[in-house]
Amino acid sequence: MDCMNAHAVAALPVRTLRPLQPMVWLERACHDIRMAPQVGFGHGALMALFGMLLMLLARDRFWLLAGSMSGFLLVAPILATGLYAVSRAIERGETAGWSTVFAIWRSLDRRLVGFGLLLAAAGTGWVMTSAALITLMAPQPVQTPADFLTLVVLNRESWLFEAWLALGGLLAAPVFASSVTAIPMLVDRQVSVGDAVLASWRTVLENPVPMGVWAVLVMGFALLGMGSLMLGLVFVMPMLGHASWHAYRDLLPTEG
Repeated sequence: MDCMNAHAVAALPVRTLRPLQPMVWLERACHDIRMAPQVGFGHGALMALFGMLLMLLARDRFWLLAGSMSGFLLVAPILATGLYAVSRAIERGETAGWSTVFAIWRSLDRRLVGFGLLLAAAGTGWVMTSAALITLMAPQPVQTPADFLTLVVLNRESWLFEAWLALGGLLAAPVFASSVTAIPMLVDRQVSVGDAVLASWRTVLENPVPMGVWAVLVMGFALLGMGSLMLGLVFVMPMLGHASWHAYRDLLPTEG
């Protein structure tokens, strides 16, 4: 890994990208999946099975389901660290396989573990805030997913659903900006979590349009994957994981 101090990270130039550059990341991700399909689809299958288990355990408990799904989405970038390592190996012309993934996992990098805990805490904070909003403003108690659908989503007599979506976007934006390139950077370089987050924020602030497009694509594909009873995650997980690596590579300088 490349060692960098805080000053060097702060001085890293951020590339200015075209608005639709995220489509190139998805194309490159498809190449990486073809190069190591067993790793990509293996990650996707594990995520799908885990998501199905969460749905099964929390199907009749709305806030538990909402909490588990929110945490699931927020921690997913950490779970994709093996895919970042595989993309890096392919980029370098090295053999990429499960051994590449296990090497990352065995390292138990405290920076990645700590970042994962922070993302989990952010998910918990969102669920608590969301629960408070719905509890205070819903016309009747919301206890099951069906209650949320009828009393919040389909309730045309109030703007509660729109307010809920706006609040979610407001809270999700800083999490996205803090992690979008930070996690691949932590895999690739010996930098602190704070420096990686700073670099990630710079990529978003200096490329608001392409990063906005990327945020929409990530959320859209994630919802498609989860909305297909988690089966779509088999394909969505490797695509977004590998594409996130290429987002990092396009936005920040490669190792020199």
